[in-house]
Amino acid sequence: MALAATLTSSAALAQRDDARAEENSDEPGRVRAVVSDVKSYVTAPLHAERRQWTRFGAALGAVAFAYKFDDEVRDHFGTMTVPLGTSAETHDARDAAPAALALGGTWLAAVVGDEDDGRREAGSMLESAALSGAAAYALKELAGRERPYVTAEEGDWGGDGEAFPSIHATAAFAIGTVLAESGNDRHRWLRRALGYGLAVGTAYARMDHDAHWFSDSVAGAGLGIATARFVMKQRDSRERRARFGLVPTADGVGIGYTVDLRP
Repeated sequence: MALAATLTSSAALAQRDDARAEENSDEPGRVRAVVSDVKSYVTAPLHAERRQWTRFGAALGAVAFAYKFDDEVRDHFGTMTVPLGTSAETHDARDAAPAALALGGTWLAAVVGDEDDGRREAGSMLESAALSGAAAYALKELAGRERPYVTAEEGDWGGDGEAFPSIHATAAFAIGTVLAESGNDRHRWLRRALGYGLAVGTAYARMDHDAHWFSDSVAGAGLGIATARFVMKQRDSRERRARFGLVPTADGVGIGYTVDLRP
């Protein structure tokens, strides 16, 4: 038996397809990938570079800017405080529907069309929404900001409130960003219009339904976008990972080296 070192395109392609098929059928592997993403997400601030800190500072600046206009935006929507012991009708389920439909529609289309890229996209949407939602919930507990229908004071922090940041806006921007920035560039304008459109619409609805201040929605947008980009970067990193392996050849067995060079 001869051992040939081969780097033929056909062998590399076959190995790549086999590896993807194995990855798609490897449930424990997907679980390990998600666990790894969670660890990386939690520890991300410890490994952030200057560019990431610059973006973080810009996001904080945007939230601070929005905070200055919380009263004006509240007046625009005509938010009124409600009597103690009662709650306003904030239409939580209705406002969550667009993002949920985007996620469910992406998954259903992938299943019907048997598209692995679509399944990965839906998985990235779900992971982005879950990670950003958990982070938003933790921030809510720390901030304790009252909702606009509870108090007329935009600076009412440190209590039992759950206004900052908006989880609806966070999840919508997480899902919308994956929708907007995934796939090829052929329909990029349409993807971005749909993805960011549903996210902005969700944030607007949360303010219109008296559930959040303007700065709550801006903070949710920043958190959702950052998380989605983190998850997509992790996914791309796994897909581009170079692999060695044994490839059958006419003369015996070859050593194949595969690198995914897709943009």
